Amino acid sequence: MSPSQPPVLLLHPYDDVLVALAELPAGTELAGHGLVCGQDIPAGHKVARRALPQGHQVRKYGQIIGSASEAVAAGDWVHTHNLAFGQFERDLAIGQDVKPTEYVAGQERATFQGYLRPSGQAATRNYLGVLATVNCSASVCHFIAQAASELLDDYPGVDGVVPLGHGFGCGGTTGSVGLSHLQRTMAGYARHPNFAGVLLVGLGCEVNQLELLMENMDLSQGRLLRAMNIQQAGGTVKTVEWAVEAIKEMLPEANKARRQSLPASHLKVGLECGGSDAYSGLTANPALGAAMDRLVAHGGTAILAETPEVYGAEHLLTRRAVSQAVGQKLAERIEWWEEYSSGHGATLNVNPTPGNKAGGLTTILEKSLGAVAKAGTTNLCQMYEYADAVEQTGLVMMDTPGYDMVSITGMVAGGANLICFTTGRGSVCGSRPAPTLKLATNSAMFGRMADDMDINCGVIADGEATVDQMGQVIFERILAAASGQPTKSEALGFGDQEFVPWQVGAVL
Repeated sequence: MSPSQPPVLLLHPYDDVLVALAELPAGTELAGHGLVCGQDIPAGHKVARRALPQGHQVRKYGQIIGSASEAVAAGDWVHTHNLAFGQFERDLAIGQDVKPTEYVAGQERATFQGYLRPSGQAATRNYLGVLATVNCSASVCHFIAQAASELLDDYPGVDGVVPLGHGFGCGGTTGSVGLSHLQRTMAGYARHPNFAGVLLVGLGCEVNQLELLMENMDLSQGRLLRAMNIQQAGGTVKTVEWAVEAIKEMLPEANKARRQSLPASHLKVGLECGGSDAYSGLTANPALGAAMDRLVAHGGTAILAETPEVYGAEHLLTRRAVSQAVGQKLAERIEWWEEYSSGHGATLNVNPTPGNKAGGLTTILEKSLGAVAKAGTTNLCQMYEYADAVEQTGLVMMDTPGYDMVSITGMVAGGANLICFTTGRGSVCGSRPAPTLKLATNSAMFGRMADDMDINCGVIADGEATVDQMGQVIFERILAAASGQPTKSEALGFGDQEFVPWQVGAVL
């Protein structure tokens, strides 16, 4: 873009706004658009492309992102002071845009170096896990991992011992949604291919009893799945002693695992965005979507999540649903979230955070339109409940909150063996046992937080790469990370504190 043309972007011919790709001081002339900026407009924020009367439904990406809460002059800054969230009718048109998937021929499909488990699942890491069934046993799980760490020098094929505690207490109602979520999550982690072996550690008096968990989730103790209550063992010290002995028995078997060439169809990639900004929907999210189109073409699975951050854009997904049942299930979950938020005195529009808004996002509708770009363009093949086992290949969706680590915990429980996380403001987190790749939406943040970010998608806004080119870069980095290349969050040691099952219902 030449110096005489300030950097603004028109995303769709129907749009009422332009996106500022750099700060635009008041009085800036927007060559080619016949506009003069009425106020200082921050980078990533919106400029009115034409005069917008009060009540006008404003479009970005060719879709409605809200209504003008007051009259807006052409060239003015469009943000929270003059753009309001509002309901509007969406035509779900379930299945209308379904199209055949163009798969890559079998002999030409990409591969990665992973571990093939006896279950037939593929692992991208080779850990042992120590999982708390209740918050009361969380610290003991960490004590166990610390005590076992000195054993690892003799077993170089094992990536580590991962302690995972959480905030669920001893109360709860048998058969409740909250307890079901917790038990599905625990079972999903116990079966996760990135864990060669797992210890389940309870206190002993909680509602989530080990026996009940294992019966409900069809889990059985064996050499690589062991369970113990602290009260039964005789306290903290004796539980740690028991656990270390159990880990000693697991380590030789876990150490036998060897990476081998596996087709990319074994990959299940969870998709997350957090600390989003206006660049999320322009750079990292569509580039990740391009990568997911490639993964699906190679036979793999992309897991979209964060249902509250699909709100207002769900019609873009239902139109690609492969069946009426899949599309209707997504619509029903959207309705559930509307009722759930209303019942707690909120609306789904409270989702955009102060950081999101500082980065140029105004309403949940705008945020969602950028968020769904992570899903790419292929058909929506299935809709899963939280922490359900993901068995369908292709693009699927899991019902999760927008709370990043709750969402990622659900996808990992469902079998995601790698996570891709886009961020514009700069989110610092990671997950275990599934490694997390962090994708920066803008070059400025990538430069500030290079120790946390794996890939700079800001080069798209800089004019140095296309969305499709970055999609290829991301796809190749996914294969490398799945083959054992450490991610930035792994190098920093993230993952032990980010196990957060979704708590729904009364805390008793």
